[in-house]
Amino acid sequence: MIKKLFTEDSKGFIELLEVFGNDLTVVNAARVSFHKESCELSMRDEKLIDYLAKHQHMSPFFHPIIRFRIKMPIFVTREWWRHTIGFTRNEVSRRYVMDTPDIFVPSKLRMRDKNLKQGSKEEAITQNEEFVQKMNQYTKKVLVYYNFLLENDVCPEQARMVLPQSMYTEYIETASLGGYARLVKLRVDATAQREIQQYAHMIDKILQEQFPVSWKALMKHPNQEEQTDEYKAGQLDRVDGKKTQHDRTIL
Repeated sequence: MIKKLFTEDSKGFIELLEVFGNDLTVVNAARVSFHKESCELSMRDEKLIDYLAKHQHMSPFFHPIIRFRIKMPIFVTREWWRHTIGFTRNEVSRRYVMDTPDIFVPSKLRMRDKNLKQGSKEEAITQNEEFVQKMNQYTKKVLVYYNFLLENDVCPEQARMVLPQSMYTEYIETASLGGYARLVKLRVDATAQREIQQYAHMIDKILQEQFPVSWKALMKHPNQEEQTDEYKAGQLDRVDGKKTQHDRTIL
């Protein structure tokens, strides 16, 4: 059973801490409407789960709860935290913590896509190796100066101001199965930033094991917003290199 997955640089991770419920939890949350209960998951129960996901009867999927410990760069975290419904989080505070933080530096700097206001191309920039090396140099200098401030009695809550958005932060996050399903489906999408896709895929892999029937059904059927004409129009606009206001909201 998967408990912890690391990012490509072996610094970031998703760690499973606790799980409340299973596929049967979803079934019984739905069957209580008829004052019924299943003791073992049957084929009939599996069909019910698929029906619930297909027709967006989501409340039963909010009963299973998952708690993770997550380490990711701040710029990824701020996008991740835009998912708020059904989520609660507590983060490491640099008002109190004074150890030297890890910094994310990509091995590949992607080219800007001039047809998109946000997003990038798959190919690396021409000066990739040189620029990555400089990014490493600059971040090391920042860390040296951060430690210098602390050593000279600057309070941690101000010393942290020099730290970059690429600094890793760490937090505990608790949310429902339904909440994670919506997050993952949006963040594994090809239009999401590559760095956040990596974390969404890790959540996907862990929850496949924990909730095999429910997770498969949730991933198979579109979210409610994906079923709207506005969303479909946005998907078509992406093909033409355009983005709608709706796209900017969900991405």
